[in-house]
Amino acid sequence: MARDVIDEQVISSRDELVGWFEAGSKPNGPFRIGTEHEKIPFYRIDDRPVPYGGRLDCATCGISSLLEALRVAQGWEPIEDEGALIGLFDPIGGGAISLEPGGQFELSGAPFDNTHETAAELDAHFAALAPAAQSCGIGFLDLGMSPLWPRAETPVMPKQRYGIMARYMPKVGSYGLDMMFRTSTVQTNIDFASEADMVAKLRLGLSLQPLITALFANSPFTDGKPNGFQSMRSQIWTDTDKARTGMLPFAFQSGMGFEAFVDYALDVPLYFVKRGDVYHDVAGASFRDLLAGRLAALPGERATMSDWANHLSTIFPEVRLKRYIEMRGADVGPKSHILALTAFCAGLFYDAQASEAAWDLVKHWSDEDRQTLRGAVPREGLAARVAGMSLLDLSRKILPLARQGLERRARVDASGRDEAIYLEPLEEIAASAQTLASRRLALYHGDVSAGGWGRDIKRAFIDCVY
Repeated sequence: MARDVIDEQVISSRDELVGWFEAGSKPNGPFRIGTEHEKIPFYRIDDRPVPYGGRLDCATCGISSLLEALRVAQGWEPIEDEGALIGLFDPIGGGAISLEPGGQFELSGAPFDNTHETAAELDAHFAALAPAAQSCGIGFLDLGMSPLWPRAETPVMPKQRYGIMARYMPKVGSYGLDMMFRTSTVQTNIDFASEADMVAKLRLGLSLQPLITALFANSPFTDGKPNGFQSMRSQIWTDTDKARTGMLPFAFQSGMGFEAFVDYALDVPLYFVKRGDVYHDVAGASFRDLLAGRLAALPGERATMSDWANHLSTIFPEVRLKRYIEMRGADVGPKSHILALTAFCAGLFYDAQASEAAWDLVKHWSDEDRQTLRGAVPREGLAARVAGMSLLDLSRKILPLARQGLERRARVDASGRDEAIYLEPLEEIAASAQTLASRRLALYHGDVSAGGWGRDIKRAFIDCVY
């Protein structure tokens, strides 16, 4: 998230937490759609990672200079952590820019009515970013994982919360630091009308998340060579921290609602409690103890709504509930793929007929089916199977539903085109059975004389950039 929430209201009961989610319901609309994406910066001079303060060896500027150049160009307000510039936000209600732990540059887009507006926002972002990045000699990869540098060579951004997370991650999983420092994602956020609508969208989203992972698979390289996966980023999440990740099987149980998600979130261990500008390391402690005023590290401190909102931002299931629903399972890709996720979600989740037809295709799956599919998809991609069907076959059933939903929504641009135009990259993947990952693996293994990379991963810094 770009900025920590500021709401010092003390929470007096669990019911207030349920009410916090309920306040996100939009029974009368309008439903908006928001898109967030991360991208990995590198120095064009030698394809090395970009540290926060730059490099002395070649007099290059770093992430802080890039942020400052953008601040001047856009007129956005600064976000600071102990005096360090760590992000920007649009003071008139637009998007925000933030830093992920390894310097991944994130645009948290504003909520819009349609994908055309998201496309305009994305164009404006890259138009502002290009001269700032050029002045710093920085480029950006459109891969879901850094393909070359080992974790030890990846820079660390000066954010207090990331220091706390980095100390805690190795205690609860083998991949947590890789998740923090070496991966990049794109996610789409969708609204819900009511508790029942939230449950329906959450269940459909969880069921389809492996399909989304397969369609957007784009992280097949690690440490300079193929890693054996279509989406290594997705594989990393399988052993990051099982207490705060996964497919949420409780969401499919009878009685699912806001209360059930509250009880789940309360039992996810805390990372930190922020008071003023200080992040107190309480990693592994209980939010229930903070709620009761008996947190050992901060005796007498009571949970506030800020604590609750910030805690929810540290829970990482495949689909996350806040006051909207976050679809979190896709590797980042080129701009066309970022917009494809926005359109895919708008077509399926904001058209009742498309939602119902998509649910009919997946509603018979068991918890075991969904979990087995989740485990298989990082390596197998569209070849992964569930209930006698491959994800490739499923994509060829689901994508027409998304297209039809977008056509019925009839949000058109200045040329009279509806949002279905943004599905074309996914439709091409479904037709060819070739994901970005498989195509880029083919390039990696291809002969240089035929336009391939000749197993030289540094070609990614030419062919896989924005």
